[in-house]
Amino acid sequence: MFAQKSFASCLVFLVAGLAAVVQVAHALPAMRDVYVPRVTYPCEGEVWHPGQTYNVTWDASSPPRQITNPTGKIYLRKGEHTTDVILAQNFSITAGQVSFTLPKVDKGCDYKVVLFGDSGNFSDEFTISE
Repeated sequence: MFAQKSFASCLVFLVAGLAAVVQVAHALPAMRDVYVPRVTYPCEGEVWHPGQTYNVTWDASSPPRQITNPTGKIYLRKGEHTTDVILAQNFSITAGQVSFTLPKVDKGCDYKVVLFGDSGNFSDEFTISE
């Protein structure tokens, strides 16, 4: 008799616990993935000139089903520091490319673009000339 009551109590406890887990699972937001597409352009050795129009491209062939941040922004990076120069913003991270006009910046051979959406992805190093 005691074993039956104990089993019944355990069963009730188990069912109540499962119900609580299901409620919590339904209350959580959908899981999203961090998207880290590889920047494919600019390539090493490219030379850009202020005032000219350029594209930045990235591999958008395999996006996850749900992206944490689907809106992109591209910054210019010089050496080891990302600058405050925004080259493009408010575009879909799944577009695979964005065009912009390069503003006047210091010339140098150690520039990269940084693609932000979920994370920062760097291009190859390229040159900005006059």
